[in-house]
Amino acid sequence: MSDSSESKKMLDPDPRVWDFETEYELGQDNIRPFGLDLHNPVFLISSILIAAFVLIALANQEATASFFGWLRPWLTSTFDWFLVLSVNAITLFCLALIVLPVGSVRIGGKDAKPDYSYAGWIAMMFAAGIGIGLLFFGVLEPVYYNFAESGGASPLGIDISEPGNEYAGVVGTIHHWGLEGWAIYAAVGLSLAIFCYNLGLPLTLRSAFYPLLGERVWGWWGHMIDTLAVFATLFGLTTSLGLGAQQVAAGLYEVFGIEPTPTVTVLLIIFITAIALGSVLLGMDAGVKRLSEINMIMAVGLFIFVILVTGVGVAISRYFSVMTDYILMLPALSNPFGREDTSFFHGWTTFYWAWWIAWSPFVGMFIARISRGRTVREFVLCALIAPTAVCALWMSTFGGAAIDMLNAGGAEGVRATVIEAYKPEGALFGFLKELPFYQIVAPISLLLIIIFFVTSSDSGSLVIDTITAGGKMDAPVIQRIFWCTLEGLVAIALLLGGGLSALQGAAVSTGIPFTVVVLIMCYCLWLALRAERAKM
Repeated sequence: MSDSSESKKMLDPDPRVWDFETEYELGQDNIRPFGLDLHNPVFLISSILIAAFVLIALANQEATASFFGWLRPWLTSTFDWFLVLSVNAITLFCLALIVLPVGSVRIGGKDAKPDYSYAGWIAMMFAAGIGIGLLFFGVLEPVYYNFAESGGASPLGIDISEPGNEYAGVVGTIHHWGLEGWAIYAAVGLSLAIFCYNLGLPLTLRSAFYPLLGERVWGWWGHMIDTLAVFATLFGLTTSLGLGAQQVAAGLYEVFGIEPTPTVTVLLIIFITAIALGSVLLGMDAGVKRLSEINMIMAVGLFIFVILVTGVGVAISRYFSVMTDYILMLPALSNPFGREDTSFFHGWTTFYWAWWIAWSPFVGMFIARISRGRTVREFVLCALIAPTAVCALWMSTFGGAAIDMLNAGGAEGVRATVIEAYKPEGALFGFLKELPFYQIVAPISLLLIIIFFVTSSDSGSLVIDTITAGGKMDAPVIQRIFWCTLEGLVAIALLLGGGLSALQGAAVSTGIPFTVVVLIMCYCLWLALRAERAKM
């Protein structure tokens, strides 16, 4: 191909000059040893580097803990403005897609039909996108923001003793689990879905860069993008898996009296990874989909129980109050400059944005796989607005009820785990102790955490395998088993080499560079949607 024609293909968004199928065939460089299907060199580079990381971290646990203990605060305080402005831009872009004409573009073409019902689709989206986070942070985060600092001021910089500010911690929590986080998932997921199902490219991150890179997406530029996506996905995912393991260990102590030692936590990761392997062998429909639906039923059941015993009327009133405050406070919370609430901004917000971005290849690719047949408008609304509303309802119900109990002089279990001695993994069970039927509800909650753990692990291995197999969605199962196993090993290495700070540091270190990738993906997505709209 001549230089002039290649330049035209790269710059012109008209699909009539994008010969995707030809370029895709030119770009195939998979190697197939022993019946495997590996995308050379993405699989080799990713697996070797990650395996080396596991060995080094396990052999130098103190040094690993020290390094990640320094890395996370340095990154979040240095790149705070970049992360916040980037997430603001991504959010505004997604909201614009809802109202612009390109919102009528259908994933897979105008005649495409959805592969899953609304119930199954949303259940899988929630299980992948939220997972363990709701259970781990639902009580912890609102209570921490309200009571963790002395002097009557929360980390938000708001005097919670003033009337109308008693739920400031809930508002801060919704900020981290609301529009901006889900916009990141929606942008990445929609990009992958459009370039795969509408334009015939493989389901992998490099495909979204074809409008800019042309044939070079099949070379080292593409290899670097996919390798970075593997690292971001793996470290973002293992952060959640590590949190889940710690919370399961705390639940085992509360329910069965088993001490939550590091050995117990490691054994838990091994055991639950083995269950995830079984789900991987069953496949998408029999494994991930079924577990996701069970997850949703159990989570809804736990939510209904909590809202009934803590007061439906109070919960509804609280919800609308905090949602109003969230909308009013959103501009200030999204401003990176001149912030006085530095502990909230650097300790939580910038970490969350880096974590969401690190998770975005995993969740984005997963929801792209299950979203054929949906319009762009339908996709963004269901992946952005609905999850924000549901997350806010969960956080205001659990966290708000815990705040009410603490203000009334109760909730000693929550006070002990969040305020007096920071043991975040025990906050949920400390809250459930205040409710009736604890001996029944606690084991059910423990099982729910485990299933969330399993769905995150097996769907994560599915996504990483798709990337490292060059976008193939039917790669050999043995490869998914490999990645599922490696996820567990990385979680173990990070937990032993620094615990929570190491998990968070690993997520942030990959999330920040991947922010640049997501911003460019949004621009390429816009070019593709304009082209699809023109064809319509």
